[in-house]
Amino acid sequence: MMQKVLIGLLTLLTLGAAAQKSPTPVLDWKASATLPTYLLQTVQSQAVQRRAVLNQALTSAAGTQAYRDSARARFKRVLGPLPARTPLRARVVGTVPQAGFRIEKIVYESVPHHHVTANLYLPAGKGQKPAALLFCGHEQTSKATPSYQQTARLLARNGFVVFVIDPVSQGERMQLTDAVGKFLTRGGTTEHTLLNAEANLMGRTLPAEQLWDNVRGLDYLLTRPEVDAARVGCLGNSGGATQTAYFMGYDDRVQVAALCSYVAEGARNLTLTGPADGCVPLPGAGAAGLDIADWPIMFAPKPVLLLTGRYDFVDQTDMEAAFQDIHHAYAALGQPDKTDIFTYDDGHGISAPKRAAAVAWFRRWLGVGGPLVPEDGAPALPEAALRCTATGQVTTSFKDEETLAATHLALAKTFQHSPYSAEALAAVVRQQLGISANGPTPLIAAETRDTLRRPDGQVWQQLILRRDGEPPLPARLLLPVGPTPPTRLVLWLPGRGAAAVLQDSAVRLAAYQRQGTAVLLADLRGLGETADPAAFNDPKYYNQEYRDALLSLHLGRPLLAQRVADVFTLLAFAQSQASFTALPLFLRADGVAALVALHAAVLSPRIGQVQVSGGPASFSYFLKNPATKDAYSSVLPEVLRAYEVADLRRALGARLVP
Repeated sequence: MMQKVLIGLLTLLTLGAAAQKSPTPVLDWKASATLPTYLLQTVQSQAVQRRAVLNQALTSAAGTQAYRDSARARFKRVLGPLPARTPLRARVVGTVPQAGFRIEKIVYESVPHHHVTANLYLPAGKGQKPAALLFCGHEQTSKATPSYQQTARLLARNGFVVFVIDPVSQGERMQLTDAVGKFLTRGGTTEHTLLNAEANLMGRTLPAEQLWDNVRGLDYLLTRPEVDAARVGCLGNSGGATQTAYFMGYDDRVQVAALCSYVAEGARNLTLTGPADGCVPLPGAGAAGLDIADWPIMFAPKPVLLLTGRYDFVDQTDMEAAFQDIHHAYAALGQPDKTDIFTYDDGHGISAPKRAAAVAWFRRWLGVGGPLVPEDGAPALPEAALRCTATGQVTTSFKDEETLAATHLALAKTFQHSPYSAEALAAVVRQQLGISANGPTPLIAAETRDTLRRPDGQVWQQLILRRDGEPPLPARLLLPVGPTPPTRLVLWLPGRGAAAVLQDSAVRLAAYQRQGTAVLLADLRGLGETADPAAFNDPKYYNQEYRDALLSLHLGRPLLAQRVADVFTLLAFAQSQASFTALPLFLRADGVAALVALHAAVLSPRIGQVQVSGGPASFSYFLKNPATKDAYSSVLPEVLRAYEVADLRRALGARLVP
């Protein structure tokens, strides 16, 4: 008897160990490359369409002007709304004397109770002078960064009034801090990314909010009697170059510009380095036909200079190609001398040779005569010497400070959704997801790859489901044992991927078999087999699928919307199987797939019941918890203006089961 018990225990242990072994993948290629490859191919396709339009436009001055004006309009559309002008309440809170100029510490409010810190470099001497706005890259020290101090000093020594603004989430303007000013995230680029996800949910963008700080900065600069309003330029490095690009594409008051280590997104940039920090991406920019050269083209024919490092991670070939497009546009407008490129044999950043080239460019086009005044070699001032706040952070220095996170949450609370009928909500959801009333394109192939026989007796058919223009979908089908046809179909969408279910849910699957239930287990795109490796998703972005999610937004097809389309692919497969056509269909999903399932069930009456676990309880959850990870997986631009997760649940009624 004891021997039989031991044999039984050994058998169970053997079966358990076998069940824990990772199952054979469905896709027989490097599956993790599938979704990024698909997305980047679509990026390239959009870029090809833009190229054809641009090439045609550049054949004439009229065509170039029309393209420039169209690009400006498209940019403003994807940028999102900007606030109204309100009192700046600007004040000078300190002065730092320097040889030949002084530095004033400035605080102003770009919107009420939202403080911007900046340094104003004022050359000695009387009379109005040309001015430059200097936009900082992603260095945490921002306006106090030595290379930006040196750039401002050089401009000031050459007779320019220079305004250096702390970008949001940098310098003295961190937004996500505790009561004593301690950062709640890894730093500025993480904050940019999290705040942009929040803004996107409301149809706004962090780039627009950052741009508004800069627009109001120019408003302040033009109140100064020392500034000649007709002679204003802007320049920036890295993330500051992106700010410059957006600024010169928006504000007509700027007369000359220079972009150093320019990193606004473009098709080749996205392929080489992936999506950038949250202060760069504009949802739908690819669908709108915008690429890296378009912002300087929007500025044409005003003078613009590109500053590049031959060994910069911002690809030199990409910058040279962008410059060729810019130069062609300027030539078509009869002003080829008003654009140029300066390249130095160094890397990322505005080094001394690039600073000198930028200042010479500004002198040339803003009417400053005489020889270039060189750098004075003075050391950079310590960060504390340039601070505008008592504590070093606006959040702890101003009792009335309203952070962007607080602004977003307050705005979201103003959105009122009237109760939807099920039909009305379905129409709104379809519009939000970009799915036509006729649904996605039909299934074109269901390829049976092989059969997976497990030690526990389960036999799974491994399938690849294909739909025209979409990445293939790996799925597994489990049928009840015996000749009796199935009485129910469970469509299971695991957030961790199908392999995890096969390893961890053997008991549940066996129960389904005994109940006569067929199970269709699938990996939605970007999950399970096709999940993007961690190496391509920098931890600073707080999102394990940042690359896929941001590429999707760039294309104008949010990842959540694409995954809902995948559910329709699975439904199309079920409908194509005679034994499933009339069966009750139960949709089960968890984690990141839960929100997908709720949307799909609202759209498809074919889904009888739906059960979800995990996932965000609401879209506004990300606004209430701004440091939450993986927000971009659930971002639908402007969704909070249309509906909430509670609306989806309410529409499903009794179909949503616990």
